Amino acid sequence: MELESETQELHLHVNGEPEGKNSTKERSHNYSWRLRVSLYVTLLLAGETIATLLGRLYYEKGGKSTWLETLVQLVGFPLTLPCYYYIKPEPSKTKTKTKTKNTYSSFLTLSLVYVGLGLLVAAHCVMYSFGLLYLPVSTFSLISASQLAFNAIFSYFLNSQKITPFILNSLVLLTTSSILLVLQDEPESSYSSSSKSSYVIGYICAIGSSAGYSLVLSLTDYAFEKILRKYTFKVILDMATYPSLVATIAVVVGLFGSGGWKMLRMEMDEFELGKGSYVLIAVGSTISWQACSISSIGLILEVSSLFSNVISTLCLPVVPVLAVVFFRDEMNGIKFVAMLLAIWGFVSYAYQHYVDEQNPEEEQELPQPEEEKEVTKDDKCHVQA
Repeated sequence: MELESETQELHLHVNGEPEGKNSTKERSHNYSWRLRVSLYVTLLLAGETIATLLGRLYYEKGGKSTWLETLVQLVGFPLTLPCYYYIKPEPSKTKTKTKTKNTYSSFLTLSLVYVGLGLLVAAHCVMYSFGLLYLPVSTFSLISASQLAFNAIFSYFLNSQKITPFILNSLVLLTTSSILLVLQDEPESSYSSSSKSSYVIGYICAIGSSAGYSLVLSLTDYAFEKILRKYTFKVILDMATYPSLVATIAVVVGLFGSGGWKMLRMEMDEFELGKGSYVLIAVGSTISWQACSISSIGLILEVSSLFSNVISTLCLPVVPVLAVVFFRDEMNGIKFVAMLLAIWGFVSYAYQHYVDEQNPEEEQELPQPEEEKEVTKDDKCHVQA
């Protein structure tokens, strides 16, 4: 019995299973994990839908500042600061010299991560604002479904995501859906500009925004796995706060550098719904976008960047329908077909994630018999000696 117990301990050591960390199968049956994931999913869907509609309402009723629309996507990060008060500091057991050296190295690495992600987030938000300005919200939402295709490409190189037949099918469908929207006879962005060039700019910005968002998710996932290597609530707050701080500074510099801040007062006075509604739209957008930010990072930490992107795309059939109801966007034949193809691509992508969740340890279980034989053989030799 003692020999079998020692063999099992050696087997666990060779397989490199981390202590104190539940397997994927155990985690999937954990009530608290399900509750956290459900909360993140709800906040992400509600936040993204509300923020997109409020952004379109801002432009619809007289708003013209893309800098302000960009700023409300980022400036809500102070809302998370009170959460740091409830985080207990981790006890330190390292020596002073070693601790100082490691702290400096860690600070430098994290600073580069936060600055890089922050600048990328700022660029993504700027393109998002221009895309939403020049395109109807229904068209913009459908084009945004291409973020799944970009996520598959970035995850393949950064997160070791395999390109399976289901994912490949999703890429083809989502690409076709976006191309159909470009081939429409007439641009529908009459509230911003009736020119074809404005529609093309909006389309390019929407595609660039989708690519930037997917790249941010994949890089965040990579940072969790390769750099941070921690899975705590504090890590989620840090990843939601510091990149947003860098991005906010970059956008504020652009707002004042371009002189766009001078027009905000006049814009508020001329807003069709009044000053109060102007402020409420800005505040509501800020809160909604912050809920999206925290939720997407939380889903990356709890599951993966792929899952976070898939959930984000769930808004695909919701936003166009609400846009038709509230903003009277036209749902023509091409747009309807594009929506069906995008939904089909999303289902294909989501099914691949379901298959991966059902067999999380398939590849890891194959080499185990050989390792067990080697451990048993070494153990027997040790006993005979």
